[in-house]
Amino acid sequence: MKKDIILAGVGGQGILSIATIIGSAALDQNLHLKQAEVHGMSQRGGDVQSHLRLSSYPIHSDLIPRGCADLIISLEPMEALRYLPWLAQEGWVITNTTPFVNIPNYPETGRLHEELAKLPNVIALDVDEIARQAGSPRSANMALLGAASGVLGILEPERLKEGIRRIFARKGEETVDANIKAFEAGLRKAISGYGTCR
Repeated sequence: MKKDIILAGVGGQGILSIATIIGSAALDQNLHLKQAEVHGMSQRGGDVQSHLRLSSYPIHSDLIPRGCADLIISLEPMEALRYLPWLAQEGWVITNTTPFVNIPNYPETGRLHEELAKLPNVIALDVDEIARQAGSPRSANMALLGAASGVLGILEPERLKEGIRRIFARKGEETVDANIKAFEAGLRKAISGYGTCR
């Protein structure tokens, strides 16, 4: 079994945290893992892309070929669309609908949502609002991970929650609880159909 995942967003949104948690859960399940950050992680506000390859057998390359990603998980709608050339025909896009307007000619939000709606397999949610309602406005990335956990397949949601506990343990129990609440809220919203799901 193998999953090729592209994580996308804007610097400072928490893409690295998602990658670390997925990686931790994968290693906990004795899966093989390759990861590559392809764009400017260190630049806050710049575009971010990370490739994650998980498999029950050895993986030789850390980069996902175009047309082969099983999932695009994006904290920003324009960034989700940017990486569609990497998506497999039956692949899923799980994305935040809230734009991060970081360029002067940022596309109109309605057009972005129209393009997302054309995809055969998409979960589009306002994870910023989900995190706020869960009482953890800084955990939108964990709400997105929760929404994605239902289609990850290779990783169980409970393993991902264990990964959250491990990664945020040094920040204290309150931070761990806040991130788990956001994760669970994202999972519930995706399952209950409050997002656009196909």
